[in-house]
Amino acid sequence: MSKILIRGAKILGGEPQDVLIEGETVAATGTGLDAEGATVIEAAGRILLPGLVDLHTHLREPGREDSETVLTGTKAAAVGGFTAVHAMANTFPVADTAGVVEQVWRLGRESGYCDVQPVGAVTVGLEGKHLAELGAMHDSAAGVKVFSDDGKCVDDAVIMRRALEYVKAFDGVVAQHAQEPRLTEGAQMNEGVVSAELGLGGWPAVAEESIIARDVLLAAHVGSRVHICHLSTAGSVEIVRWAKSKGWDVTAEVTPHHLLLTDELVRTYDPVYKVNPPLRTEADVMALREALADGTIDCVATDHAPHPHEDKDCEWAAAAMGMVGLETALSVVQQTMVDTGLLDWAGVADRMSLRPAAIGRLEGHGRPVSAGEPANLTLVDPAYRGAVDPAGFASRSRNTPYEGRELPGRVTHTFLRGRATVVDGKLA
Repeated sequence: MSKILIRGAKILGGEPQDVLIEGETVAATGTGLDAEGATVIEAAGRILLPGLVDLHTHLREPGREDSETVLTGTKAAAVGGFTAVHAMANTFPVADTAGVVEQVWRLGRESGYCDVQPVGAVTVGLEGKHLAELGAMHDSAAGVKVFSDDGKCVDDAVIMRRALEYVKAFDGVVAQHAQEPRLTEGAQMNEGVVSAELGLGGWPAVAEESIIARDVLLAAHVGSRVHICHLSTAGSVEIVRWAKSKGWDVTAEVTPHHLLLTDELVRTYDPVYKVNPPLRTEADVMALREALADGTIDCVATDHAPHPHEDKDCEWAAAAMGMVGLETALSVVQQTMVDTGLLDWAGVADRMSLRPAAIGRLEGHGRPVSAGEPANLTLVDPAYRGAVDPAGFASRSRNTPYEGRELPGRVTHTFLRGRATVVDGKLA
């Protein structure tokens, strides 16, 4: 049985301690632990967190392996400190059957860099007309618990109600991409001052907020769980806060890029900033940070959306929406939440590991860093500062909005059930 001793790390940012890993499990924590026969990692000044969990990742396989594969995507996840990701259903073919979700799940097991939990489509072909095989996907080897048509909104209220009712049978959750399609036809960016000045079609905040309002009411009506994907406006925050005050089973996520970037960047016409939902205003960004800090927003999810060069290196109107995010997520959260004093490292562990694992009902992840727990761990150097260089990404795609930007923090080690997937910032 392999033994690893992490010496002097600050667990969740607390006092320095040693952590002994034996096999797949944390064997002990404390000071002065015996290192005999163990590989020793000197971790003074570093933060030890439970392995990060992403509720919202696009791995593109099957069908768009030119953008990403399960293997390259999980490598990127490991580099970013993630030990588990939820793979979205908008693949080709769509993950709307037991066969497709099992394929993705098995590819994840073969990759070995992090656990892959497939997300099943809510409707057949993401077309919003007929419920997909929700029960069959749950009963498959993949054990699907999260269902989403992400990339498209389940805009039919009757279909959404039926989905919410169906998943109650196995404690599933419907994750909604909140976008009223009629209000966003031809939309290119956030509707506001900047879109008016640039003459680009606007994506109004109410297109997101109206769907969220409807869905929290539906979830309350049927007594089911609803999760709001990539919440992006101050108004959406208030609706979720109100729903939670009622005791309804509503959760929400925010992306790193919506915590940092604003629609002012669209003035460059650089398609790297084109994303759905769009970058919003500074006021929205501040409201999202405050809501993540106070727990109204439950977790951070990357919405890692890789695209090949040709889909982004073109005029704005023709460019695909989305940006990669797995390898920079923790750094952006450190800059926007930790370095600003809004969250401590225990709060980061809660929002990037404990809560997403709980929402996804993912066993073995989001666990405390203590004896007897699975050794899914992430070691971070918070003092590191460096410019983002996408040429060094493990992801197959390079569409990052942070190229050349200095970000704080770096994942030095990631452990999946006691096995190092990243060592000294490099893939093991």
